[in-house]
Amino acid sequence: MKPKRSSTSAQSSTRLAGANRLRIIGGQWRGTKLQFPDHAAIRPTPDRVRETLFNWLQHDIVGARCLDLFAGSGSLGLEALSRGAQSVVFVDREPIIGRYLRDTLTRLKCTHDEVLTMDALSYLPQIKQPFQGVFLDPPFAAAESSDLLSQLLQQLDAPGRMTSNAWIYLECPSTLGSPTNWAYWPAHWQVHRSEQAGQVGYHLARRASAP
Repeated sequence: MKPKRSSTSAQSSTRLAGANRLRIIGGQWRGTKLQFPDHAAIRPTPDRVRETLFNWLQHDIVGARCLDLFAGSGSLGLEALSRGAQSVVFVDREPIIGRYLRDTLTRLKCTHDEVLTMDALSYLPQIKQPFQGVFLDPPFAAAESSDLLSQLLQQLDAPGRMTSNAWIYLECPSTLGSPTNWAYWPAHWQVHRSEQAGQVGYHLARRASAP
């Protein structure tokens, strides 16, 4: 679930005229505009942040099995599918978001996806096939308490949930600083890129080896 926060210049760049809309930036669906529900749980990743992220990933996204946790608008998972990801599992506990994502994927004629309406921490123990990439964008209010992030990272790092060299994208309040300074950050996860856009800190890490 993704609660609203005050607008920033980065966030405003995502929304087009006629709020609650976003566009896919690259790949086969480049330029496609999507309208998501007017719901407090949805906080799309800004256009320029997504563009930076997928420039970082470059060809790593092609053929990857990905997880979009706290999917919201689906902006990250949809961008990944557009750019050649093998498949994406979208997870969000809000039913209205689940319906929107299913309708959107049907409209795009996408068959390499799965939409699950459930809590993120409840889903993680059910993973049966490890992911090569994870988009992690938890609610900011919960992330600031550190408890949620600590549980998420521990659960994701459990055996069988990610490949040994998986990459992890994390979006969180910029006030938390670099993940490498967090007491609960896995020592074998290496942060490759970190940037800030307004109140948003965004980081790309790689799981260097099994714990």
